[in-house]
Amino acid sequence: MNATADELAGVVDLFGGLTRADLERALEEAAFRADGGDVDSDALETGIDGALESFALVAYEPPERSAPDGVEPGEPLLVAGPTAFPTVPDGAEDVPHILDVEPRRPDREALGETVREEFATAADAAVDDGDDDRIETLLDVSYDVETWAPVDLADERARLEAALE
Repeated sequence: MNATADELAGVVDLFGGLTRADLERALEEAAFRADGGDVDSDALETGIDGALESFALVAYEPPERSAPDGVEPGEPLLVAGPTAFPTVPDGAEDVPHILDVEPRRPDREALGETVREEFATAADAAVDDGDDDRIETLLDVSYDVETWAPVDLADERARLEAALE
């Protein structure tokens, strides 16, 4: 099974957030249920990295005091991000009933701050690299982020726009 960014987001959204290991287990179960297939771990890692870069997934580290059961302190949860259109892949509908993972509800404000910081880092890198395509993509993403989380990216957007001029 090679899941798209939206399918990865759909699976993590079923739970509210999953660690990388839990996401791999969920996809393995979904692939088996769908067609008896398996998951290519290298392709999954590449897919997760791409989904993080595109903001379809967000890596969120819950505060230690509120880390969900089964999540080690400092271990990030993957959460459906602002550019995702979460889609549950075939075979994944029943995965929450199969895996022993409690639903998770990340703090929206803390999650928004995480995304704001990741966005600012991505914007800095795009401007420093002079990557006009990435800058234009990030300009579009900035509106998605502001709609998705309680953050203001006006300063980052102004910097991106200035870099295109």
